[in-house]
Amino acid sequence: MSTTPASSPYPTDRPAPPLPEALSDLRVLVLAGGLSYERDVSLRSGRRVLDALRSVGVEAELHDADSALLPVLTADPPDAVVIALHGSTGEDGSLRGVLDLCDVPYVGCDARSARLAWDKPSAKTVLREAGIPTPDWVALPHDRFSELGAVAVLDRIVDRLGLPLMVKPTQGGSGLGAAVVRDAAALPAAMVGCFAYDTTALVERYIPGMDVAVSIVDLGDGPQALPAVEIVPRNGVYDYAARYTAGLTTWHSPARLAPAVAARVAEVALAAHSALGLRDLSRVDLIVDAAGDPHVLEVNISPGMTETSLLPLAVQAANLDFGKLLGSLVARAAARRG
Repeated sequence: MSTTPASSPYPTDRPAPPLPEALSDLRVLVLAGGLSYERDVSLRSGRRVLDALRSVGVEAELHDADSALLPVLTADPPDAVVIALHGSTGEDGSLRGVLDLCDVPYVGCDARSARLAWDKPSAKTVLREAGIPTPDWVALPHDRFSELGAVAVLDRIVDRLGLPLMVKPTQGGSGLGAAVVRDAAALPAAMVGCFAYDTTALVERYIPGMDVAVSIVDLGDGPQALPAVEIVPRNGVYDYAARYTAGLTTWHSPARLAPAVAARVAEVALAAHSALGLRDLSRVDLIVDAAGDPHVLEVNISPGMTETSLLPLAVQAANLDFGKLLGSLVARAAARRG
């Protein structure tokens, strides 16, 4: 990973807000694991969050999202929850709805906004309506794909969107089921691979350029964009292996962007965060094209927290302490208890 100086709109010399004095009195539950394809990544994220919170004096405990969770929430509710679950369990809004029923506050957006961000076509529609650039797309359920005739549908997609294309599940993360299609002959296999992870495929125009991620955090003064992280996968595609296998990806944090472009990227990321009604934290994935224009690919409401995850890299680039940042988010969440 590169941490050489680069332009960023985030004031990296800005002091971190002081931790609340009562933080050590809070009891926090970190939820990790679940039953999605991303279980292993979630457990790694959860353990890192747990260690970071304990480093700043927070009493934190790791728990899976299983049948033992509700009795724990009912009998001895924590002051706040950090959701380190990836995939549907942590991102489709259902778990957040259960936490709301239990009157247990949590870090991150509410159930309604989670549902919106989780479904990529719905989120892209909101972004487009808000004037936020996002690649043209079509969402294709497996049933329609079969009923209408695969060859005819795929031919029409290529005619409409052109090549290359990006194929990925409408609901999911970590690059699972995603593929770049540069030749029409490879599109059927990419669709089959995608349908292995979801019943609906999102096919969007592939925009070449710099792959960047912008993490958004709100520590009390409104949402702030942390320095963008530039992603350079060795094989050109930021898939599951590239994300979590050492040596397959190089990260530049901050991203190697001109000042004006960095400012525009941060502006667009913040606009996406706000358009979807998010709070506390998110990660906005974008492509910056050859002209320096950013295009939002998707927005993640439960960013990874592993040693190769993008939000911790951005926190480091901003000269912030990961544990203190999480502690501030936990304190803000706990204050929301009804």
